[in-house]
Amino acid sequence: MLKHKFKAIPTERDGYKFASKKEAKRYDELKLLQRANEVLFFLRQVPFHLPGGVKYLADFMIFWVNGDCTVEDVKGFDIPSGKAKRKIAEQIYPIKIEVI
Repeated sequence: MLKHKFKAIPTERDGYKFASKKEAKRYDELKLLQRANEVLFFLRQVPFHLPGGVKYLADFMIFWVNGDCTVEDVKGFDIPSGKAKRKIAEQIYPIKIEVI
């Protein structure tokens, strides 16, 4: 198994592969919120296309029962390039990305 540069431990849930235990934990939380009828549904690894052929992948896009839609990025360690991509995505798309 390859070691992740930030010591994240790849984890699997329901046949899905997650980059870290923290991301898998958030997936578990979202499933519970969905069962509790607080979340309608959620998407994983949502691409946002940026200028120059660059793509930003958000970890989760969540559609709440109250009509809200939120975008989340699960980070154990945040690097400058990730911050820059999020900032560009927020300028291009009508979204606010929450870092968890």
